[in-house]
Amino acid sequence: MKNINTELLKVLTSKSQADKAISSLKGLLLGIMSDNEITEKEIIELSKWVAVHKELINRNPFNEFMTVIENSISNKIPPKETIEDLYWLCQKYENDDYYYSTVTSDLQILQGICHGILADGIISDKEIYSLQEWLDENEHLNSYYPYDEIRSLVFSVLADNRIDDEEKIVLMAYFKQFAAIQDDQIRQKIQDETIDVNISGLCTSEPDVTFEGKTFCITGVLKRGNRENLQRDIIKLGGIPTESISKKTDYLIVGDNGNPAWVFSCYGRKVEKAISLRKEGHTITLIHEFDFSDLIDDLL
Repeated sequence: MKNINTELLKVLTSKSQADKAISSLKGLLLGIMSDNEITEKEIIELSKWVAVHKELINRNPFNEFMTVIENSISNKIPPKETIEDLYWLCQKYENDDYYYSTVTSDLQILQGICHGILADGIISDKEIYSLQEWLDENEHLNSYYPYDEIRSLVFSVLADNRIDDEEKIVLMAYFKQFAAIQDDQIRQKIQDETIDVNISGLCTSEPDVTFEGKTFCITGVLKRGNRENLQRDIIKLGGIPTESISKKTDYLIVGDNGNPAWVFSCYGRKVEKAISLRKEGHTITLIHEFDFSDLIDDLL
């Protein structure tokens, strides 16, 4: 494998790269269109996306597609028409066999949607409601990251039927994990506005834990100690250890599985159940075992 020529490797992976780019672009366009307003900043971000993917232009069947994109942007076609034409091209391309599975392609689209929503550095109410509609229409992704966490977060934001500025900043902080913003000015704006927001994906990185009378469940293989000792520590601090997840569970301690990103994979049964309950409105905090062990060490 080490002796494979770099150019040959590019040829061998061109189909996967093209399909991934198309899925991401489709999501980017959906995000841009989600509020029915196309701004100059969004078109600039789109043009920068094209520049980043320039190398794909010389690869069939992507060359014609990318050329149309470049022409659409450079010829000053009205922004709304440009976006609609490009989305139509994405759908046309989907008629070919995809390199990736439907699930992976849809997750790539979701990543693109986050990019499109952030393309102008602003999140509007309409964009959030449009995202909610897309999430509701793609429930087949409900055990996959980051769909599950994004849906849970959006559900929480919309639970009281109002969206405040602080909630938009939290969404912005979460979305930026999946959006490779190309425009330096927009990227810096997002960074500045979210600098005080701590987002950690699946598990809470700085858990605020109340032990007295609260219910704790453990899942996965622990790298530090064992379940029996951890359960004894929970009891010492006033907590109640249980073997299964339910609506009464307050905290799920997640054993380290060697893959902290959990990217594009199915969760374990208990984690999936906890996320499902969170989507229904139940408050269950997921904590990585290392963070939980550090907390207990400080208290005992």
